[in-house]
Amino acid sequence: MSDERKNILVVGGGISGMTAAVEAAEAGAEVVLVEKNPYLGGRVTSLNQYFPKLCPPQCGLEINFRRIKNNPKISFHTLTEVESITGGPGNYQVTVLVNPRYVNDNCTACGKCGDACEAEIPNQLNYGMDKVKAAYLPHAMAFPFKYVLAPEIIGTADAQKCAQACVYKAIDLEMQPAKITYDVGAIIWATGWDPYEVEKVDYLGLGKIPNVLTSLMFERLAAHNGPSGGKILRPSDGREVKSIAFVQCAGSRDENHLAYCSGICCLASLKQATYIREKVPESRAHIYYIDVRAMGKYEDFYTRVDQDENIILTKSKIARISEDPESGGILVEGEDIGKGAKIKQVVDMVVLAVGMVPGTAKVKPELEMECDDFGFATAPGTSGIIPAGCVKAPMEVAASVQDATAAALKAIHGTMGR
Repeated sequence: MSDERKNILVVGGGISGMTAAVEAAEAGAEVVLVEKNPYLGGRVTSLNQYFPKLCPPQCGLEINFRRIKNNPKISFHTLTEVESITGGPGNYQVTVLVNPRYVNDNCTACGKCGDACEAEIPNQLNYGMDKVKAAYLPHAMAFPFKYVLAPEIIGTADAQKCAQACVYKAIDLEMQPAKITYDVGAIIWATGWDPYEVEKVDYLGLGKIPNVLTSLMFERLAAHNGPSGGKILRPSDGREVKSIAFVQCAGSRDENHLAYCSGICCLASLKQATYIREKVPESRAHIYYIDVRAMGKYEDFYTRVDQDENIILTKSKIARISEDPESGGILVEGEDIGKGAKIKQVVDMVVLAVGMVPGTAKVKPELEMECDDFGFATAPGTSGIIPAGCVKAPMEVAASVQDATAAALKAIHGTMGR
């Protein structure tokens, strides 16, 4: 246990948390950033491309990583969670638990430990669609650029093999959890979002029908460092996908599941339709939507995608997804609202556009934070903890960056006079 004094604590190392940290630090504040994953970057790390420019996320992430690395006013911990918060605005005491990585700062990411390791674990970055060695680099752009040993192998022969293979003495199998208490003036809560558990919607078939994926899984499938090397292949048989159905509002706008609209799912599916069209020129993409939300600066993006004659947008609520025994494909059934006719479309793959559930729906600060009925943090409340990014509302990357900058300003104001 150790104690440190900082101006601001940022909880969550995704795009919102990193932005809040660097903006506050570059304005002169002492900042500590904590993240539960073994790397910074959050869900943006798993994206193939941003919309509307369709550029890879590595550019924006690398700039933020460099700003963090080069700024002595920022310290950060990965594999770290908040244990307790006491005090109040201007004078918080926060205890965090830093879980062991079993790899120290001697690591050069040479990969020898991974070569020696035989055990495999589900690949978190790829949503379990493939496996990685239990001694692994989280991804090619990981920050910090260090390997991790999965706790499952500690105490096994595999862990010993990893330690013996490392010539830099970077493997520390005796590493223990560590508690640190920070004395801070302000806390920014930027714990991001989780996808809605769409398995609960029985008629959509996720987990039951092969080749029905979520939009997050499809994003990884299209990525060059994804489970299929960027080729859009059916997980069931490795066959190239030539027809695909994007089903919007998968569980969203449904009082039995997720009653609200996340707003960005339409744009995500429009973007993903461009993936299949670019990678498989003879492919067809069907987008079944209730309403298309592509407002303001994103309307041009919608118009551009809609001009592709092989991307078919149909106003519809899909009622059933099942296996088609004749073709081996997937049968999508619903109603074409515009034509007043039934839809029966067989495709190679179905992608379910899942809604955003705030991190505060599962893990809230111990001190009071005002949240709406869905768990989104609507205001700091009496505790003064400042929410940022997708814990406040569903947001795309650009809006998250803007909101995090505002949170940094509020936090700096909260520490003035300390």
